[in-house]
Amino acid sequence: MANTKKPWFSLVFLSAVGASGALLLSACGQGAPAASGPASSDTPSSGPMSSASSAASSAPSSASSAPSGGTAPAEKPPADNGLCKAGDVSLSLGGGDAGAGSEYRPLLIKNTSGTPCTIQGFPGVSYVGGENGAQIGQPAERDGAKGAPVKLAPGQSAAADLQFAQALNFDPSVCKPTPVKGLRVYLPQETASKFVPLEGTGCAGTKIPGKQLGVKTVHKA
Repeated sequence: MANTKKPWFSLVFLSAVGASGALLLSACGQGAPAASGPASSDTPSSGPMSSASSAASSAPSSASSAPSGGTAPAEKPPADNGLCKAGDVSLSLGGGDAGAGSEYRPLLIKNTSGTPCTIQGFPGVSYVGGENGAQIGQPAERDGAKGAPVKLAPGQSAAADLQFAQALNFDPSVCKPTPVKGLRVYLPQETASKFVPLEGTGCAGTKIPGKQLGVKTVHKA
């Protein structure tokens, strides 16, 4: 009769192989993804990071939600001080008197605007000539004290007395006689000038012994 018993070490070896195979199959089954499951990139996450991202995207931007400062209100124009401006008046020279080498004529200042205005003090006066209205010689020197304000209703006039010295009274080498075309006049406390036609001769020299022009304060005409 044949011997049917297997050696003991054969049984031990087969048992060990069977156990290892079972472990390998179990490990492979746990690591393999399910064939029918969706891809991980298509699956929405419900974890904390997803909630934070959602909250951040729904929150308004601080730059867009912050209240705007708006446009600053325009500055109010300065209040009208009521003084006569160059555009409010017309200027002309009145009739004159001569005496002691000078001629005296009033500078007439008429309010041609539609509203009252006030004038006070000394106009600025100088000779001008040439093609570009260049000043000739020294401007008029003030004579006397500053007078009271003169209020002009529309159509009313004030006057400032002017003195015109004869250019021939001075040494020609000092006077440097020069033809003039008129007067450049600035009203008191005004920066815009007006032109008054006046043909004549003035002194271009600035060191004449005396004044070629003089002006007194404005008064009622």
